[in-house]
Amino acid sequence: MNAAASLFDQHTAVRSLGEGRYGAEIDPSWWIVRGPNGGYVAALLVQASKAAVDDASRGLRSLTVHYLRPPTTGPAEIETRVERRGRSLTTVTARLLQEGRVQALAVAAFSKARASEELHHARMPEVPPPEEIEAQSANPMIPMHAHYDERPVIGGGPWTETQGSEALSGGWIRLAEPRPLDDARIVAISDAWVPAVFSCRGVATNGVPTIDLTVHVRASLPDALRTPHDFVLVVFRTREIRDGFLEEDGEIWSREGVLLAQCRQLAVMS
Repeated sequence: MNAAASLFDQHTAVRSLGEGRYGAEIDPSWWIVRGPNGGYVAALLVQASKAAVDDASRGLRSLTVHYLRPPTTGPAEIETRVERRGRSLTTVTARLLQEGRVQALAVAAFSKARASEELHHARMPEVPPPEEIEAQSANPMIPMHAHYDERPVIGGGPWTETQGSEALSGGWIRLAEPRPLDDARIVAISDAWVPAVFSCRGVATNGVPTIDLTVHVRASLPDALRTPHDFVLVVFRTREIRDGFLEEDGEIWSREGVLLAQCRQLAVMS
């Protein structure tokens, strides 16, 4: 491994085993409660899928991951299959296995940017810049947060004394070891923030394990950022909890107001 590689690069590295299979190591420093953070697992699947595509000009545009069970610390194998390699878009499926059991599976689409008409109705929230916001101390009970520099600025949450009437939360975030934002990093960030439901007064839960996570990358990375390793603004909202399940919608913005990614997950109230 290159000595200059960040911990994120080291912990999401995959090695070819031949025939579309890749080896990986699940690192315990990405743990949340019962297992590794879902964004970290998704980033591993992205790295293997990108290796299978083997075309740097095609960036991630869509990823959906289903989490079957929590992976454990140690070796894992990721099986990939290029389902279709078209003139402009490549579709890949990937499965993360440990001891022969599928822990997570993904479908990903990769493509170059395409010339088209554009429409920009989404608006970035007006918030103070990250330099004016105090960094959030990492919770030692949740090791994963030590990998991030998090600066809450939207909604309530565990860092505030009061909760609000909405399940709304967000702030500035980047990896603790800043590197240019890429496909794997933005996918990891899409599931790195404290769940929005924790900011809502009157809602009690011990956790919200993710069933599935979808990320749509809406800009070419890292070119869409003026400073490739800058903070990004994340905003997450939950509107409905029913039958023990909730959805969480998210947006990831550059400092300059470019919508970098949208994400949605379905999770279980536990």
